[in-house]
Amino acid sequence: MRHDAAALQQLHEAGFGAVGITSFWQPGVSAPTEEEVAALRDVVDGADDTPIFLAVYHTGSRTTPLTPVDRSDFAAYVTAAMRSAPEIRDVIVGNEPNLNRFWMPQFDASGGDVAAPAYLALLIEVYDAVKRADSDMTVWGGALAPRGIDRPGTGRDTHSPTTFIRDLGAALRASGRTEPPMDGFAYHPYPASSSVPPDRPTKLESTSILMADYEAKLRPLLDEAFGRGLPVLYSELGVETRIPPTKASLYEGDEVTDAVDEPTQADYYRRAIQLAACQRNVAGLLLFHSHDEPALRGFQSGVYYVDATRKSSFDRVRDAAESTMCA
Repeated sequence: MRHDAAALQQLHEAGFGAVGITSFWQPGVSAPTEEEVAALRDVVDGADDTPIFLAVYHTGSRTTPLTPVDRSDFAAYVTAAMRSAPEIRDVIVGNEPNLNRFWMPQFDASGGDVAAPAYLALLIEVYDAVKRADSDMTVWGGALAPRGIDRPGTGRDTHSPTTFIRDLGAALRASGRTEPPMDGFAYHPYPASSSVPPDRPTKLESTSILMADYEAKLRPLLDEAFGRGLPVLYSELGVETRIPPTKASLYEGDEVTDAVDEPTQADYYRRAIQLAACQRNVAGLLLFHSHDEPALRGFQSGVYYVDATRKSSFDRVRDAAESTMCA
């Protein structure tokens, strides 16, 4: 969604300390259009001094940048976007490459993982291009989904984050590089549904990873794959609310997920913010979204309805965002 200056001001009112935005790359494109640059500039101007995290990725698995030419174009696109809006200091490369929705193929004919090495090749290309342009830019890799099945030939070929991180580490070592091509690791710690609290851990034997698994699973995997101390950014987490009858006319379609009431959303966001604040080397948490999407098949995870009025969860989420510190 593209938000206007008023919506960006509402981020400040909600107590949010950062802005997450997305730019979509298409094959054959090596720089943003004038319209896209204008959109980036609008966000920069409306956000004032608020840090902006720009996620750049392709629209789906049909446009996965697998060839050297596509990777080069993708890297050039990211670099051009950053140059057009130098106030943006953080870029997230890709989106959930461990899922077949965003990255194909996941496996080769023998069942081996090809997604992780291919994503690493893209990440290397982007990292090197961005650092040549501005060595102080922060590049976030990963942006993994929190679960996957690790079995080829199912019709929904996906990798768990546990397997994907290990395979990324193996691909990095095979590349001969001594340092990871990222300054930090982005992660999407969504529970299976909005009715599951964000601070509930998975079973230790599970290959899924949530926020509450940070110390037991995510941190050791990252340290093993990339060396100790790589920062983590929870770059997406959303808790969807049910839409009250008084607002139903603003939305379209049917809800397809297990949404919760607004007090539960407030409680879960508060718990997630508290948990992230107390985890070592966690740089932050980006809530997805600030404002609801109008289509019910999308995300109604904002603290604002579609018409930009506040949900009853607003005050509690704002207070948590503004005041939470690790005890």
